[in-house]
Amino acid sequence: MKTHPLAKLKSFLEDESGTTSVEYAVMLALIIGICIVSVRALGNSQSGMWGNTTDKLEEVGFIE
Repeated sequence: MKTHPLAKLKSFLEDESGTTSVEYAVMLALIIGICIVSVRALGNSQSGMWGNTTDKLEEVGFIE
């Protein structure tokens, strides 16, 4: 039995099995984006903190 080409198209458009994978990909992209922004924001403030610590240790002669 042959099916009508429009029936195949209708079946393809009604199939929602790929929708969940797209949703997961979008959520993953958002999570990765949030992680990157967080690391950049915290990284800049942390480098200043560690730079100050290094300066203070050099002042007291603990490191050269």
